[in-house]
Amino acid sequence: MKLIIQIPAFNEEKTLPLTLSQLPTQINGIKTIETLVIDDGSTDNTVNVAHQNGVNHIVQLHHNQGLAAVFRTGLETCLKLGADIIVNTDADNQYCAQDIEKLIQPILNRTHDIVIGERPIFKTPHFSFLKKILQRLGSSVVQKISNTSIPDAPSGFRAISRKAAFKINIFSNYTYTLEMIIQAGKKGISITSVPVRTNKEERPSRLFKSMYSYIYKSLLTMFRILNTYQPLSFFIKLGLIPFTLGCIIGIRWIILFMGKGNALHIPSLILTSILILISFLFFSLGLLADLISVNRKLLEDIQLRLKHLTISKDT
Repeated sequence: MKLIIQIPAFNEEKTLPLTLSQLPTQINGIKTIETLVIDDGSTDNTVNVAHQNGVNHIVQLHHNQGLAAVFRTGLETCLKLGADIIVNTDADNQYCAQDIEKLIQPILNRTHDIVIGERPIFKTPHFSFLKKILQRLGSSVVQKISNTSIPDAPSGFRAISRKAAFKINIFSNYTYTLEMIIQAGKKGISITSVPVRTNKEERPSRLFKSMYSYIYKSLLTMFRILNTYQPLSFFIKLGLIPFTLGCIIGIRWIILFMGKGNALHIPSLILTSILILISFLFFSLGLLADLISVNRKLLEDIQLRLKHLTISKDT
């Protein structure tokens, strides 16, 4: 079994040596352990530091592309290098590297294909109380959407089997963490989590400028993924809102129209018609999106076959 530990890095010359020094060199059940640093257009000495610290593989992106793009590049590179298991960790030494052995155990036991490291969020001192609450709340939303039981969805400390890495297609430009879990749930990829430890904070997080920015982008990511993987259900639920309101106002119009007086209550009738028309537009969009979703699944199957063909030739 070959394990590759991939480390996305952007201007990490200060923290990268510590992170690399903590990585395990031997794990039971693993024959080969290699490291991969994906440099996301760093402007400091990150690449040279990686070379100096004996990193096996280095991929340099010419300009900063963001965490999701770096993760995609890392997965593809690890597959080409023949990895049986891929572990993703951060360059800021946030996660305890000694827990990598625990992280990959479900994959070695062939019980799961993706394992997420569950951080002790409420025991992490550098997390604010608001951040702790929002992390739990966001993870609960992801659990419901993906039909999984991952308690720490934003955790970047995760292990992926070769089989799962072929199936994962990250299309977000922001972050891979939420999308990967939702995809696993929708595609039937076996996923679980294990408790892991964290180290002291070496530097503030760079993923988001503010808590509100993180919430907005996370909600947008979940909204987009839900629309991609459950379009019919999504648009039907959305269309039920104006349909219900239109029916309520329509019943009110019938009662008023059948009552005494000569008033026609035209505004209520017009509003009822508009709301019901909007609802049917949503229902129609749902049917159209569902047909597109079927084509997307067929394209993903073709892409999976092409990945196997091209990567098997390279390795």
